[in-house]
Amino acid sequence: MPGGVLVVIGTGGMGVAVARRCGSGARLLLADVGDDALGSVASTLGDEGHDVHTQHVDVSDAASVNTLADAAAALGRVQSVVHTAGLSPVQSAADRVVAVDLGGTAYVIDAFGAVVAPGGAGVFISSMAGHLAGPLPADDEAAVASASAADLLAVPCMQRAAAGDPGLAYAFAKAAVSVRVRAAAQAWGRRGARINAISPGVIDTAMGRAELDGPSGEFMRLMVASSGSGRLGTPDDIASVTEFLLSDRASFVTGVDLLVDGGVVAAFRSGQGSYR
Repeated sequence: MPGGVLVVIGTGGMGVAVARRCGSGARLLLADVGDDALGSVASTLGDEGHDVHTQHVDVSDAASVNTLADAAAALGRVQSVVHTAGLSPVQSAADRVVAVDLGGTAYVIDAFGAVVAPGGAGVFISSMAGHLAGPLPADDEAAVASASAADLLAVPCMQRAAAGDPGLAYAFAKAAVSVRVRAAAQAWGRRGARINAISPGVIDTAMGRAELDGPSGEFMRLMVASSGSGRLGTPDDIASVTEFLLSDRASFVTGVDLLVDGGVVAAFRSGQGSYR
């Protein structure tokens, strides 16, 4: 976005696409836990003319996230933050999936909710998996929405998810991300800022391809084939929607989780999938 500081957390396919699409004219702060990947992406984007700065971050560590928010504020007016970092079920055990995908999101929401500028916006990447799993039970949703970020992973439903199957933990954590985004909309609004989530479908990134090659790959391919679009998504599909949500054109949009899945969930819920 023009002007100000754009923070992109996670330098995978979606993060890079967002940085390219939204970073022109901004001071771009890239953050990732992998220093080699971070340096490589920063070098490439710098060669393309972007004003790039970098910061190591472990989103599962509140202090690390707070340091990132301070670094962003030191660069100037924090206009936008896009949080794409996460782990998929084939990458890690359930406890790490929950700690990174949900705990990390909660820390980023809180830290950047304290520094985002009036008129600014945040976009947090969730997943269609949270929609396929269905809404959280009312008691669990209330607990997830009201817990402090520091106490979130001690909520009983989170502990159960962290001790179980990685795929189920991923779906539960992503559903909980949507809950946290909704719950934060009022606090961000008091700063004159907006916060939204995007739930991508199966995206053609390294992470997405790893999932397609994993235990759930056949089911995922059937879901994609049965969807309205009939194709995998691209990182730019997500970046284009992110650009809209960060822009003034979305000034009346906050606290929502937007499905960008090519129609997978629509087909699933309407019983039109051949995997039924």
